[in-house]
Amino acid sequence: MKALQIFGAIVLSLMAGLACAQQAKSPPIAPPLELIVLGSGGPGATGRAASSFLVVLDGKARILIDAGPGSFVRAGETKLSLRELDIVLLTHLHIDHAGELPGLFKARAVSSRGPISFRVYGPGGAGPYPSTQRFIDLLFGAQGAFAYLADFSAPMKVEATDITTPAGEATEPRILLSENGVTISAIAGHHRDAPAVIYRIDYKGRSVAFSGDIDAAGLPALRRLAKNVDLLVFNSVVLDAPASPPHLYELHTPPKAIGEVAAEARAGRLLLAHISPAVESQKKAVLASIRQSYKGRVLFAQDGLRLK
Repeated sequence: MKALQIFGAIVLSLMAGLACAQQAKSPPIAPPLELIVLGSGGPGATGRAASSFLVVLDGKARILIDAGPGSFVRAGETKLSLRELDIVLLTHLHIDHAGELPGLFKARAVSSRGPISFRVYGPGGAGPYPSTQRFIDLLFGAQGAFAYLADFSAPMKVEATDITTPAGEATEPRILLSENGVTISAIAGHHRDAPAVIYRIDYKGRSVAFSGDIDAAGLPALRRLAKNVDLLVFNSVVLDAPASPPHLYELHTPPKAIGEVAAEARAGRLLLAHISPAVESQKKAVLASIRQSYKGRVLFAQDGLRLK
């Protein structure tokens, strides 16, 4: 009888150990929303990929924000499949924000054999800048530079939507889509002569907003869209005046103003992206300036950074 009891105890112990081992091998539960920085730099060749971000929902790469040069390589380094990537948000059409879109589309095309459908959102056209619809047509339309991608690996459909603000009307946030728990909102930004858009993504109680390149005229719109956001991604290119070339203040927001906007929006965290060499060399000064108003956590983006 005693031997039987000992044997039973050994069996129970082995079963418990096996259960623990199986639990240990179980994959961790993916966070509802994760941000991956594909490109943290600007237009210069400074060792960083240019502006680009990947939003991962429930462990699946779903939304691409901008596609600056170098982001193709960084996307591969994430080891994530692009099979579910179907939404692209372009803040504006400068090369350092949109130049690598064809490469990323082809990477998506070869990731699966089934039909591919992209929804691309971006600014309307003005001056030398085409609208997003025209831009996509020039790249992937029937007579586009990369028309062959329409059926290169799998049938590919690209639907582009221009985000425009009629002249004379107040700029207010607009819901671009709301489906399966995902809400994407947008509002017109301001980047001197380049039409620009600010975005916000909400999913399962998590939220992230992207300023894009923005000057002083676009800050009121950002304040409205980024209110109470969990993570505010703010492009940081210039130092406080007069430390940067004067013309750059017509394009970008200095640290002091970044801190003020983040504080007014009550952002949970602030991620500084589109890092220029000037900001790189003066991180302490940039942080001190932001800290005058904003007391939350501040991070400097790096290629490959992942935030939950």
